[in-house]
Amino acid sequence: MTQTTMSLPCERPAAKAMGFALAAIVLAALVVAPFLVYPIFLMKVLCFALFAASFNLLLGYTGLLSFGHAAFFGGAAYATAHAVKVWGLPPELGLLAGVAAGALLGLVIGFLAIRRQGIYFSMITLALSQMFFFFCLQAPFTGGEDGLQGVPRGFGLGVLDLSQPLAIYFYVLAVVLIGLFAIWRIVHSPFGMILKSIRENETRATSLGLSVGSYKLAAFVMSAGLAGLAGGLKALVFQFATLTDVSWQMSGEVILMTLLGGIGTVAGPLVGAALVVSLQNYLATSAFPVTVITGLTFMVCVLLFRRGIVGEIAHRLRRRG
Repeated sequence: MTQTTMSLPCERPAAKAMGFALAAIVLAALVVAPFLVYPIFLMKVLCFALFAASFNLLLGYTGLLSFGHAAFFGGAAYATAHAVKVWGLPPELGLLAGVAAGALLGLVIGFLAIRRQGIYFSMITLALSQMFFFFCLQAPFTGGEDGLQGVPRGFGLGVLDLSQPLAIYFYVLAVVLIGLFAIWRIVHSPFGMILKSIRENETRATSLGLSVGSYKLAAFVMSAGLAGLAGGLKALVFQFATLTDVSWQMSGEVILMTLLGGIGTVAGPLVGAALVVSLQNYLATSAFPVTVITGLTFMVCVLLFRRGIVGEIAHRLRRRG
């Protein structure tokens, strides 16, 4: 008993050290990656990794399953594209416009949805997301079915020419790292601890005097704003924003990425996003349907990794420890 008690304080620093070491290795790999892999593909992975991580903040740490997260992703893509192309704003202000648009949409949709729980909450988010999809289809400033095309990338911080592949890659990498760090801080803050308590036992949290509805809405808005940051980045990288970004299929993709990687883990959505985007990219020219391969991959992961890839690996490492 004494031996077990004394070993616990040593295990936590060791786990933290391992986590920081892995993060340093991944960061080093990302710095070297554009010299070995097509930068546009890497930037797509980074954008969707941030999108999945923002969704995981809502599902993995708050326990709220949204079927309409594409509204924030795509809405921010339209806002950033419009701000940069029509208003002539620099990319930083365009991204801030996207974050603001995503957060505002999150405030409206979240205010209406959090009044319900479970599947009713999910269906309300899906319905409101579809309403926003048809708004984007009809609104004159979105370009309808053609979307907003020819979005200029401009100059990052006023000096960095984002038309150069390496320049925009490291710009996107920096923004994504800032977004991921923000999510990490939220999760490991007292606010994040409250979100986890709401996820585990909402009734108990209410009995302790916590304003559960307010915390849920705050988490929803934060998640929407960070999803908006990912959508704005995607608009700058690919220089267009289309209806695909606000479709229900996009909401399904981010759910799939999070489930594959591991719900409630920091690195899980990143791994899931990399896996799904890689399958879509490298199987796009294949005669075999990409959706079938993705479905089979999901089935295998569900059967072998019930907690997701990262979640299952972390669980087995804890058991061995």
